[in-house]
Amino acid sequence: MTLHSKNKILFAVILVAILVGGILLLAKSSSTEKIIYTKASPDLIVVDLPTPGAVTGKEFSVIGRARGMWFFEASFPMELLDKDGKVLVNSYAQAQGDPASPDGVNWMTEDFVPFKGEMKAPESYIGPAILVLRKDNASGLPEHDASISFPITVEY
Repeated sequence: MTLHSKNKILFAVILVAILVGGILLLAKSSSTEKIIYTKASPDLIVVDLPTPGAVTGKEFSVIGRARGMWFFEASFPMELLDKDGKVLVNSYAQAQGDPASPDGVNWMTEDFVPFKGEMKAPESYIGPAILVLRKDNASGLPEHDASISFPITVEY
């Protein structure tokens, strides 16, 4: 084998190592790493939109699915916080229709229930924010609190 052939093989090995390392780095910094679960887990609530780190407009939808126990009267509260943790806006997510249910929404289940909520940031706000979805806790007892939060950026 010539020196030129060995250099080509070495270059190919290094290139593959760099590509694999880059892919692993991207996978490690995936969106789930930025999600903070407080007395919650992906087995209780999943947010499909927006994703952690997303850039949103001032008005955006929050879409996902949560176990029925996350809701009370088919809804749960959401907050948008500024970079200092100050509440910019409070809103609610609403359980979405279930054709199998007589009233169209069956949130009293242990299964996942689709939800959708709307957020509208103040017109004057642009920048980093934290989206917080809270389990509706009708009892008010702290031991029943749970939440999921992650960073987004409000821009246009």
